Amino acid sequence: MSLLTLVFTYLIVWWVVIFAVLPWGNRQPETPEEGMAFGAPANPNIKKKLIATTLITFVVVGIIYIFAEINIIDFREIAREMDARIYGDRSTIYDGN
Repeated sequence: MSLLTLVFTYLIVWWVVIFAVLPWGNRQPETPEEGMAFGAPANPNIKKKLIATTLITFVVVGIIYIFAEINIIDFREIAREMDARIYGDRSTIYDGN
């Protein structure tokens, strides 16, 4: 797995995890202030959620990296199989005729 692939995998997983982590521990205030959105949490704890997201993502991407390196997950083979299912056999080279 190249460094660029690893970086993009990290970014994609980070965004998925942040949306899973954001609702953790949210509580509505007892008395909402004027102009406050109805569903806005009293204390969103964004800093803790960002740290948790980063740590969880680090672990998940580490597992993905290990699986890719020992060929439990072979992304190139998965792509080849998807290509064959969608487009059929394209092993012949187009010769212009």
